[in-house]
Amino acid sequence: MKTKRDLLRHFLGALAYRTQKALRDAPEDFGSFRVQAQVRTPEELVRHMTSVLGYARTFFVGGSYRPDALLTLADEVKRFHEMVEDVGKHLTTGSELLSGMTEEHLLQGPFADAMTHAGQLAMLRRMAASPIAPENFIRASISRDRLGEDQALPVSPDEEWPEAPEGWKSK
Repeated sequence: MKTKRDLLRHFLGALAYRTQKALRDAPEDFGSFRVQAQVRTPEELVRHMTSVLGYARTFFVGGSYRPDALLTLADEVKRFHEMVEDVGKHLTTGSELLSGMTEEHLLQGPFADAMTHAGQLAMLRRMAASPIAPENFIRASISRDRLGEDQALPVSPDEEWPEAPEGWKSK
């Protein structure tokens, strides 16, 4: 990778991958799973992730962004990936950053915030009694050109998973 923008696009690829890993094969009712009051549901988390990336996009296009709630988690996920792809497009086409924003600010602010929430989705899966298997993310098939919902399956899942659900087998 030769530029900061290439690295940011790769980060968006990692965000897309980790988000889909956290959501793949989730129980049907996972979107509305609530741990307790004042804790976001998965639907609310994905909408917030879209919102923070929409905020990042405003530094390319101006304006503001605060999405309304959609009806299902699937709808929220589709919109999230559309936003990831749109922000990625601005990075690729060389869109100028506005208001003194830098690539470093995008990384330390909205991009890092969205990745934190991808981790929260994974944690909520465990709390909803549907944990996701660990893997070596260094070996994951992540691409700066694959930002949509269609993400690769794990390449290097962990062989051992001490807290795996009963009957789990590594593939």
